[in-house]
Amino acid sequence: MAITQAMCTSFKQELMTGTHDFTASSGDTFKVALYTSSATLSAATTAYSATNEASGTGYTAGGTALTNITPTTSGTTAFADFSNASWTSATITARGALIYNSTDSNKAVLALDFGGDKTSTNGTFEIQFPTADASNAIIRVA
Repeated sequence: MAITQAMCTSFKQELMTGTHDFTASSGDTFKVALYTSSATLSAATTAYSATNEASGTGYTAGGTALTNITPTTSGTTAFADFSNASWTSATITARGALIYNSTDSNKAVLALDFGGDKTSTNGTFEIQFPTADASNAIIRVA
C-alpha cells in the first residue's frame, strides 16, 4: 500500500467532458479526506472511499469541504486552488489526502502524499495549499 501524489487520471478525462465546476460559490462542492499510511492513493484513484481513512477526535469521515478559488489564467496556464483546510482541536494522524468532488459521485481529483505521517494532538491539523498562481497552484493546466 502506498500513497503517490498525483492528479487522478479519471479527473483529467472528466475535465474534457465538463464534469467538474470549480467556480467559487456556484460550482461543485469539493472535499478533502485524510488517509492513513495503509491507504492506496495514486493517479489510478477514481473516487473517494472510506477504506483506510484517518479517524480521530475532531475528524469526521468524508473529510471537510474546501473553499474554491475561481479558476483563472496567467500566460498560457489555467489554474484552480482552494483555501487551506483545517481541523481544530483534533487528534489525527494522516499520511495523505484525497481531494474529491462530492457533488458529482465523489469523483477523485488529486491524491496528496504528505511524505510521512503528520500528527496533531488536541491541536489544529492543517493542509496548507500552495500559492494560487500559474507556477504553484494545486491544480494547473499548462
